[in-house]
Amino acid sequence: INQFKSVITQHLQNHKINYILYRDKQNEAYSEYAQVFLDLCSYFNVRAILHGNIDLALNLYAGGVHLTSTQFDEIKCAKKSGLFTIISTHTLDEAKRAEELGADAITFSPIFESPNKGEPKGLAVLKDIVGKINIKIFALGGIVTQEQIEAIETTGVYGFASIRYFTKN
Repeated sequence: INQFKSVITQHLQNHKINYILYRDKQNEAYSEYAQVFLDLCSYFNVRAILHGNIDLALNLYAGGVHLTSTQFDEIKCAKKSGLFTIISTHTLDEAKRAEELGADAITFSPIFESPNKGEPKGLAVLKDIVGKINIKIFALGGIVTQEQIEAIETTGVYGFASIRYFTKN
């Protein structure tokens, strides 16, 4: 857990981060690590989001929850509980549905080539969605270079999310 603390602290110190998600599908001690994560985010004044589990997010006083694209039916529950709610989307219909159900934001992916994530949507599709919904959009998928970030910024999205960009920088 000390290495985990060190890595999270380093990223929070070295990057301008407004939101950060803890997602670890393999960790049997997820709750314990989530608490450490949330404590660090609180210290650095960064909105902390937990992946996929509304009850855990509430129990640990997380700032929000990131739902998978199979959890649309949980948006209203998350919002009613006061959680900042983001949901994964992959189509315009999903993005519109998320907005209609009251989500605060979506991730839209994959924008660029990303291992095992399907055909990239590309910047034109991303820009089209930006013009059709009125909630925050985080571009996701295959974002690994500063040039890609700059290209994404031209679409008008709220922000971007990436694992590989932050783990290599």
